[in-house]
Amino acid sequence: MATLFELKDLFRNANAVCFDVDSTVIKEEGIDELAKFCGVGNAVAEMTRRAMGGSLTFKAALTERLALIRPSRQQLETLISDHPPHLTKGIKELVRKLHERNVQVFLISGGFRCIVEHVANRLNIPLTNVFANRLKFYFNGEYAGFDELQLTAESGGKGKVIRLLKEKFGFRKLVMIGDGATDMEACPPADGFIGFGGNAVRQQVKDKATWYITDFDELLRELEHDNFKMKQNNIYF
Repeated sequence: MATLFELKDLFRNANAVCFDVDSTVIKEEGIDELAKFCGVGNAVAEMTRRAMGGSLTFKAALTERLALIRPSRQQLETLISDHPPHLTKGIKELVRKLHERNVQVFLISGGFRCIVEHVANRLNIPLTNVFANRLKFYFNGEYAGFDELQLTAESGGKGKVIRLLKEKFGFRKLVMIGDGATDMEACPPADGFIGFGGNAVRQQVKDKATWYITDFDELLRELEHDNFKMKQNNIYF
């Protein structure tokens, strides 16, 4: 396992950074917000807690929760337009800084692609860098299930996405950032994991993560410190 020093060095020199979305890039758990909007909030929130704590496989939790919610296309569109997700403080600046350093930024979510694409557009992340679950609807707009062929619909799906990215692009320094057990389990194949507790604290992640942060400003400071050192080197050497 990498030391804190090694992990910080890896982050400063990363060629790809993958973010979880719910309770990391955004303040909410998207599926919980959809459940509340559809009138089954309490039951679904309990399932989410069990899934994020690692006591229930992701695919089983997703299937159970969606069977309760059964969202229509209209409900989903209304949720996004009337109650758009709130970006976590500092994430916009962090993504912009990573882009300036030519770091590839990906969003890997067990949530729903329509919501995650909305978030990606606000962060100037190309939609080709979005991996999330697709809901299916009948012609009349009623819920028809979800696409079970998506990697993100599987247990361990985030790790499978990261393995695919590394094979496709040859990333050698890829960092995963997230709040939940499914994010931590994606390392390996991710080369490093940073736990995030700024919106929700998952005790298992807090206890086991070598680097655990509660504010994205900490990562921004790492990058700014790195830029300062590079400027010094350019001046004196």
